[in-house]
Amino acid sequence: MFKIIGADGRQYGPATADQVRLWIAEGRANAQSMAQVEGATEWKPLSAFPEFADVLAARPPSCPPSTGAPPLVQPPDPEALASEIIARDFQVDAGSCLGRGWELLKQHFWLLVGACFVGGLIDGAIPLLHGVVQGGLFWLCLKLIRGEKAEFADAFAGFSLAFLQLFLAGLVAGLLTSVGVILCVLPGIYLAVAWLFAFPLVIDKKLDFWPAMELSRRVVTHHWWQLFGLVLLNLLVIILGLLACCIGVYVAYPVVLAALAYAYEDIFKVPAPANPPAK
Repeated sequence: MFKIIGADGRQYGPATADQVRLWIAEGRANAQSMAQVEGATEWKPLSAFPEFADVLAARPPSCPPSTGAPPLVQPPDPEALASEIIARDFQVDAGSCLGRGWELLKQHFWLLVGACFVGGLIDGAIPLLHGVVQGGLFWLCLKLIRGEKAEFADAFAGFSLAFLQLFLAGLVAGLLTSVGVILCVLPGIYLAVAWLFAFPLVIDKKLDFWPAMELSRRVVTHHWWQLFGLVLLNLLVIILGLLACCIGVYVAYPVVLAALAYAYEDIFKVPAPANPPAK
């Protein structure tokens, strides 16, 4: 596990080596970013850690600006990212995602329940803000999954980090999915699943709404049935929550949201490098 100093001077972590690699690959950190192995006292630049040499070599050496969590210098290329993920032939274990979502809820019960409750109230009162609210809730879950410091305000980061793009993603996805349902039902179901990751791609990768929707669609279509299975399992959990005097939905909702966040992380994270063969 590592701690790292962002360009804003704030400390982040503990984070796994894979998470640090992700920050480097996305431009959130670079060779000059100061890091510390958890439990150590010495801070060293990331360039001093051999496990990050390959991913550092692929990034420019300039220090990225930051006003919060280690920021993206520029969004990734959606076409290249989609091709890399599809070539990797990811797999989605719906049961594992749901199980990890439950564990995350148990570890951060009141934070997740409270954030989802307030987010649900806003979403229900102003449906046009659906994308903005969902983006913020995904952001909170991703920070918790990655071992970053998270707080209640992170659930509403969509209003400050990517309001317009999340708003447009929610509006366009909602309209086109509705048209698909009205015309023949099946196209609407396909699109609803295909665009599962549009909101986290906007707020996490800093993509504009349409490239995020297309990237999500291309990647999800590669294993659409696996993601459809996760959606069905999540719907079952929500139904069980509603049957529990409706109160259970306040527990079910953060579980299924966290399950989707885990699926997103499994699919879009930067894989660790393979170990070199023994000589």
